[in-house]
Amino acid sequence: MSEYASSIHSQMKQFDTKYSGNRILQQLENKTNLPKSYLVAGLGFAYLLLIFINVGGVGEILSNFAGFVLPAYLSLVALKTPTSTDDTQLLTYWIVFSFLSVIEFWSKAILYLIPFYWFLKTVFLIYIALPQTGGARMIYQKIVAPLTDRYILRDVSKTEKDEIRASVNEASKATGASVH
Repeated sequence: MSEYASSIHSQMKQFDTKYSGNRILQQLENKTNLPKSYLVAGLGFAYLLLIFINVGGVGEILSNFAGFVLPAYLSLVALKTPTSTDDTQLLTYWIVFSFLSVIEFWSKAILYLIPFYWFLKTVFLIYIALPQTGGARMIYQKIVAPLTDRYILRDVSKTEKDEIRASVNEASKATGASVH
């Protein structure tokens, strides 16, 4: 077995162990005789396939659902933690998500011309939602901050702006996010 395959197999076993107490997954596992990890992976694949095919406009609904549910869950968890590092990452996500939503609203006619737009949007939203990828931070620093800093921080000195950026970077690095 290749290193990649054994890594996936190991992660799936960890998933099965971690969620062994989940009643719903346990019932599904008993009815189908499939491990929990296979069921979740299969449902995830089916979800992405529905978005990819986009029959009857379901791709837009499912894409927006993915953009709200995972980050909302992570936000609720972050509210319960004593540190603010995860809060910073999620605030960054919501800022990037809002920025994308505004752009999308004003350019829907153009976006419908992009093949598999909802699938690409879903992959992008998952990328920026997961703290491990550092996607929200990277998009914020490269695109959103340069556009908004001109207006939001226009009365702040360059030194203060640098201090603000440094504190945001430090807080987001503390989440363990990788920098691209």
